[in-house]
Amino acid sequence: MDLNRCQAYAQCAFLAPDVFQLHGEEALLYQPDVDESHRDDVLRAAAACPVQAILVDRAEPPRAER
Repeated sequence: MDLNRCQAYAQCAFLAPDVFQLHGEEALLYQPDVDESHRDDVLRAAAACPVQAILVDRAEPPRAER
């Protein structure tokens, strides 16, 4: 998360509320290391961010063993 770029539009807080929370009117709190179960929500939040402040490791998620 690039907090210098973030403008607190809070789209991420709506799309991934378990990861991003708006604190007050302008302060954004976030979990930097999240469980893989939140990956899709974080990717949607990153895509929706109007200033592209969310940086996501694009590495492939681990595959389930067969």
